[in-house]
Amino acid sequence: MSYKSVFRRYELKYLLTEAQRDFVLLAMADHMRLDSYGHTTIRNVYYDTDNYRLIRRSIEKPSYKEKLRIRSYSLADRDSTVFVELKKKYNRVVYKRRIALPEAIATDWLSGSTEAPCDTQISREIDYFKSYYEGLHPTMFLSYERDAYYDINGGDFRVTFDTNILARQTDISLCTDVYGTSILPKDRILMELKCPGAIPLWMVKALSEGEIYKTPFSKYGRAYIDMVLPTFNNKLKEIHINA
Repeated sequence: MSYKSVFRRYELKYLLTEAQRDFVLLAMADHMRLDSYGHTTIRNVYYDTDNYRLIRRSIEKPSYKEKLRIRSYSLADRDSTVFVELKKKYNRVVYKRRIALPEAIATDWLSGSTEAPCDTQISREIDYFKSYYEGLHPTMFLSYERDAYYDINGGDFRVTFDTNILARQTDISLCTDVYGTSILPKDRILMELKCPGAIPLWMVKALSEGEIYKTPFSKYGRAYIDMVLPTFNNKLKEIHINA
């Protein structure tokens, strides 16, 4: 299956109620359809340093930030095709580079036990990223249920709806079952609008009529704040008490 390896687009996020989701779906009916993946369970493994340098920098909301992850669109095994993704954001524009590889080759490469399996511009960017952020290793598993829609008129506008967003810091592998701690507010659905430029006018109208507003929401960032940061704070308190 062919796949797109380079993306440049805006990604706008909204936390919806079920009623708001249904309202948006109704507005989308004449313009968008479910893509070839249909409903999928997406698995992600995020890489970071021991002190979570990447995500700590990201949640400070700088003008430039970056992440490294491996993604699969179903339960993987060692031979399954997965995507190694380098994601950067600069001045609100998202740039993503990705390479499709067998899971075993992808994880061995990122762990540093093997060289890059190919010599391309993207693999060189990822190798530079690995060398710049020394000690990268899997730090978080994130999964969610996704429905993704594409523009039937041929445009690059896409809409996704994510539910059941779960995170964990153990058993971090794309070859494992989905389970973990929920990081999505109760009874909320995460909608993302992905577009190279302006949002279509019919969607702008739907957002206005539905009183739907942008909401900053990073899945990895939320998981870090909910699950990792409290542990760090408790350790600091213990150090202070025992000092």
